[in-house]
Amino acid sequence: MTDAAAPGSPTGTCVIAIDAGTTGVRSRAVFTDDTPTVAAYREFAQHYPQPGWVEHDASEIWDVAAATLDEVISAVGRDNVAAIGITNQRETALAWNRSTGQPYGTAIVWQDRRTAARCDELAEHIGLVRERTGLVLDPYFSGTKYEWLLRERELPVDDDLALGTIDAWLIWNLTAGEVFATDVTNASRTLLCDIRRRAWDADLCELLHVPMAALPEIVPSSGRVGVTSDESGVPAGIPISGIAGDQQAALFGQACIEPGMAKNTYGTGSFVLLNVGTECPEPTEGMLTTIAWTLADGTTHYALEGSIFVTGAAIQWLRDGLGIIDDAAETGPLAESVDGTGGVYFVPALAGLGSPWWDPYARGTIVGITRGTGRAEIVRATVESMVYQTRDVVDAMAEASGIAVTELRVDGGASVMDLLCQLQADQLGVDVLRPADQETTALGAAYLAGLAEGVWESPADVLQQWRLDAQFTPVDDRAAADTAHGQWLRAVERSRGWAR
Repeated sequence: MTDAAAPGSPTGTCVIAIDAGTTGVRSRAVFTDDTPTVAAYREFAQHYPQPGWVEHDASEIWDVAAATLDEVISAVGRDNVAAIGITNQRETALAWNRSTGQPYGTAIVWQDRRTAARCDELAEHIGLVRERTGLVLDPYFSGTKYEWLLRERELPVDDDLALGTIDAWLIWNLTAGEVFATDVTNASRTLLCDIRRRAWDADLCELLHVPMAALPEIVPSSGRVGVTSDESGVPAGIPISGIAGDQQAALFGQACIEPGMAKNTYGTGSFVLLNVGTECPEPTEGMLTTIAWTLADGTTHYALEGSIFVTGAAIQWLRDGLGIIDDAAETGPLAESVDGTGGVYFVPALAGLGSPWWDPYARGTIVGITRGTGRAEIVRATVESMVYQTRDVVDAMAEASGIAVTELRVDGGASVMDLLCQLQADQLGVDVLRPADQETTALGAAYLAGLAEGVWESPADVLQQWRLDAQFTPVDDRAAADTAHGQWLRAVERSRGWAR
C-alpha cells in the first residue's frame, strides 16, 4: 500500500527511511526539494502466548520491510536514492544463526514482562547498572531478554550465534549477512552498554550471562555502515548510513538539536526526551539517561528520557479488546463529544508502568465508573491518560534535573488530536508545538543518513527543515489542572503492585 506518491516519476534526490515500528513497517522517501513524499506501509502480526508476553516473527518483519522498501525504490527510481536510514522499535530482542540467517524462534518485544522476576533478583546490582547504562532494572530492556532466550531456548553459544535488536536484524538482511552492527542509541537500551565509552561492558555481559562475541559492532548513528546487497531482494549498492532507535530518531527529526529542547512522541507508548547536551549526566531518579545520537565526527548528545509503555496501545485495546470503537480515527471526535469523563480515570498499565514509577507489577485500572458512564467517557479517559502520564514524566524530569521544559514538541499518531494537544498544554502550563510533518521518526532517520552522505551539510540544516502546524497555549487555570492531576495520581496508586 502506498501512502502518497508524486504524480509521474520523481526526479529529485531523496533518502529513504525504513521505520520499523511495533505494529508495522513504513518505508518513506524524504526529498531534498518540495517533491511530495512517497511511502509504503505494511502491518505485521502481534503474538501474545501468555499474559504479559509479547512476541514478533522476525522473518515477517524483514519481509514487510523489504517489500515496502522495494516499493518505494521502484516509485522514486534507484538512481535518485542517496542513502537509506533505519529507525526501529527499541529493546525488542532476537537471536539468529549467522550461517543460515534463520531466527532462533520469535523476537521478544519491548513491551514483554516475562523477565520481571529476574530483574527483582538483580536488584543488588542496580548501582552498577545505573552508573554504566543510565537505565533501571526493568524487563523493558534487552539484556534480560537475551539472557532468557539463551537459557530457555538453549541457544548454542558458538560463532554462528547473533543477538541483536531490530536495527541489527534489518542491517544484516539488507547486506545479506555482510554487516552485523547496531548503532549507539539502540546499544544504549540493552543494559549491556557503557554509555560514556559507547562500548559493550564486560561486567554487565557477565552479570547477564550474555556472550559479548554474539553482540553486534556498535557504530555511530550517522555514518555509512554498509551497502545493500542484491541478495537481499532490493536494489544493490545503496548506502546504509543512518540508524537510530525510534525515539532518538524522533528527537532528531523534531530538530531538537540544542540542549534544553524536548519532544514527546505519542505512539504505541509515549516517550519524552530532553536533549541535555554533550556531557553525560549522572543518573537521575525516575528518569533514564540515554544516548541521543552520535554523528560521524564522534559528536555525541545525551538525553533524559521518560518512557511511558502504553498510550496508543490503549486505543488499540479499546478497538480490538473491548470493541467500543471500530477505528482509531473515532477516538478524537468521540472524546470531544463529552465535556469530561464524569470522574472516570483510566490508568493504562497494560504492560506495567514505566517512568517515573517503574512498576512491572502495575496493571490496568479504571476507576470512577457510574451508571452514567458510557463509551465516550471511557474513550476520553483514555486520551486524558496520555496527557497525565506525560505530565508525570515532565514533572519528574524537571524536579530531578533542574531543567525546566519551556515548550514541548509533539508527534506520533495521537498528536493529530487537537483535544489531546490542548489538554497537554493545560496540564504542563507550557506551549505545545505540533509540526507540519508528523512522521518525525522517519525524518530523523533520513536526516541522519543524509548528513553522512552530504545530502544535508550540518544539523543546522535539519533545524531549517522544521515547520510548525499548530501551537497550543495553556487556557485552563492551574488550580483546575492540578486538581484533576491529583485525582489521576490517586488512580495510579490503585494500579500499582497489583500483579505482585
